Amino acid sequence: MTQGIAQVLTYAVGVAISPVPIIAIVLMLFTPRARVNASAFAVGWALALAVVSGVAYVVADAGDAATDPTASDSVSWAQIVFGVIFLLLAGRAWRNRPEPGAEPELPAWMAGIDGFTAVKAFGLGVLLIAVNPKNLLLSLGAGSSLAQLGVSTSQAVVSVLVFVVVASVTIAGPVVYYLVRGERAEKQLDAAKGWLVLHNGAVMTVLFVVLGVNLISKGLPPLGS
Repeated sequence: MTQGIAQVLTYAVGVAISPVPIIAIVLMLFTPRARVNASAFAVGWALALAVVSGVAYVVADAGDAATDPTASDSVSWAQIVFGVIFLLLAGRAWRNRPEPGAEPELPAWMAGIDGFTAVKAFGLGVLLIAVNPKNLLLSLGAGSSLAQLGVSTSQAVVSVLVFVVVASVTIAGPVVYYLVRGERAEKQLDAAKGWLVLHNGAVMTVLFVVLGVNLISKGLPPLGS
């Protein structure tokens, strides 16, 4: 059981450290429909994580990734390719970081968060997993690596659930904090949002480098065995 959980933790932490979705959820908590929309966003986020990682596990397990050398090599090569992509993304994040003193730019869609319905908030939570390269690749990697490890189906289910919970902590956390503290939480949440906006480039650069090196190091040993 612990082997599967340990396998997905790196992927989960990588997803959890996602400044843009965290900024989005905090912005929702400052809107008139804060409770409904933020909760819908968190549900969409968690559901997308479960579906993507679960499907990746099922597909890789059906291909006998744990016992078939060809399937196992495919998973290993995928990890290496994902790692290289993350290193390239690290370079892009570093090049695109704002100049000292410059005002960081947020995605244009964030300006419309005030007018979101619960359905739109839910859809945004899904999209920030399904179309975000980092989160999509990490979710796919978590599921396929479990299949390569050869854990039982029950262990895989528990591991995927742990992956979803850990990867959702930074999204569900602000929502729970707001629900408990109410308006008293706004000052702390606004400060956290401001820090993430200012340091988004640096955070993502470091994260991409760590993830890239980690995935490449995971993919190489099975290829050499």
